[in-house]
Amino acid sequence: MSKTAQIRNLLIILGDQLDDQSGLFEKCDTEHDLIWMAEAEEEATHVWSHKQRIALFLSAMRHFRDSLREKGYSLTYHELSENGKACSLFELLSRDLKKLSPEKVFIVEPGEYRVQAAIEETVGNASRDLTILPDQHFYATREEFADHARNRKSLRMEFFYREMRRKHGILMEDGKPTGGKWNYDHDNRDSFGKEGPELRGREYRPQLDDTTKEVIALVERKFSQHPGSLESFPWPVTREQALGRLKDFIENRLPPFGQYQDAMWTGEPFLYHSLISSSLNLKLLSPREVVEAAEEAYREGHAPLAAVEGFIRQILGWREYVRGIYWLHMPGYLKNNHLRAKEDLPEFYWTGETQMQCLREAVGSTLAYGYAHHIHRLMVTGLFALLYGVHPRQVHEWYLAVYVDAVEWVELPNTLGMSQFGDGGLMASKPYAATGKYIKRMSNYCQHCPYNPDEALGEKACPFTTLYWDFLLRHETLLRKNQRMSLQVRNIDRLSDERRKNLQTQAKGVREKAREGKL
Repeated sequence: MSKTAQIRNLLIILGDQLDDQSGLFEKCDTEHDLIWMAEAEEEATHVWSHKQRIALFLSAMRHFRDSLREKGYSLTYHELSENGKACSLFELLSRDLKKLSPEKVFIVEPGEYRVQAAIEETVGNASRDLTILPDQHFYATREEFADHARNRKSLRMEFFYREMRRKHGILMEDGKPTGGKWNYDHDNRDSFGKEGPELRGREYRPQLDDTTKEVIALVERKFSQHPGSLESFPWPVTREQALGRLKDFIENRLPPFGQYQDAMWTGEPFLYHSLISSSLNLKLLSPREVVEAAEEAYREGHAPLAAVEGFIRQILGWREYVRGIYWLHMPGYLKNNHLRAKEDLPEFYWTGETQMQCLREAVGSTLAYGYAHHIHRLMVTGLFALLYGVHPRQVHEWYLAVYVDAVEWVELPNTLGMSQFGDGGLMASKPYAATGKYIKRMSNYCQHCPYNPDEALGEKACPFTTLYWDFLLRHETLLRKNQRMSLQVRNIDRLSDERRKNLQTQAKGVREKAREGKL
């Protein structure tokens, strides 16, 4: 494209849209159209983003930019500078719309309501036509999920997942689920036992090239006050690296993944997990190729059905389902606080400084890598916040800030809905409330902790267990209306008035210690 040519279409690519098969390229004529990308400081600061998250987005964007230029596309790219003026994504776009004066603007559906709304406003203010293309990365469109949801009293993932299996013929035989069951979750709940995990070598780690090294150095200088460490950076930033990570998982970690997907172990943050969520959410990997690779592993006898089904359910079922929930209920979803939680997020979520071994492990992994697997998130950091009574907006902003795979469409429903029950049961049929005994059963953390998960009262009482009983007491009236909580509610019926009072007093002490940084 010549420098003097009139720009026909301006094609916007966001930092989580690094898909070389995007429908946007079908609209692109290299002679007349210009691709627009921008690194904006505000996208790293509207939540106080982890250094790993910032570095991953910037490095992946720069690699994608370079690959497009090699293919002959014309780009305008705003690169974040160390001392440059802080501009929002939308200020940069507004400036360029005025300067470049394109006839039309195209973008694939953004992954965040805030971003889509601001782009629509910015392009509208510039009096340009904006076309928002459907995101072909996903199995289900926003409209398909809305059709699925229409006239349903409840929106459970399991029914949507079965619909997706049938529609796309995944793990199906003669119209029935392979193996005769839709769900093998019951087979996927083992702990490691005393012997611990048998890991087969270190997980695949991409080599850092000059671009990534430059980005890491920039982030260390420019965002030095942000949480987290960049001492180790294990994340794929190109499609080739993402494919390498996927190949490693399918060959080495998928077979035992299902059995141990809910297990935890001291000093082992990754275990058998795939570590591809960031690559999927940046669109470096397609969910279709991931699901096909897993299904092929089963068909070839390389991985058991329970492992493959459990993994595919996370991609085809859960990932697609939470996106549907997000776009069906935004922007109001963000305001939900069904349990009327009001506590501030404890400081140790940003430092990892706590005596509780499970939280020290989960938050420590988060600070070191911008990563914690789904049980760390749901049943350690998320569970504690739920029982403690943290305002769900604060929990959401922490998860969005600290995890490398966090894009709001996937993070918000998982956090506010699934983890914190903030939506009142739209996603989860009951709160995920448990004592410290769950963590004891699924890990070896309690062996190295000064607190006893079997005790709710006293000096050695586990904060999880104390807060669990306090949670039931605080929400007793509400929980009695939930049939799935009937057993837990019956347990509090057995408590004497004195024990109720002592539990509430102990819980008050837990919160005071947390505020003082002494928990």
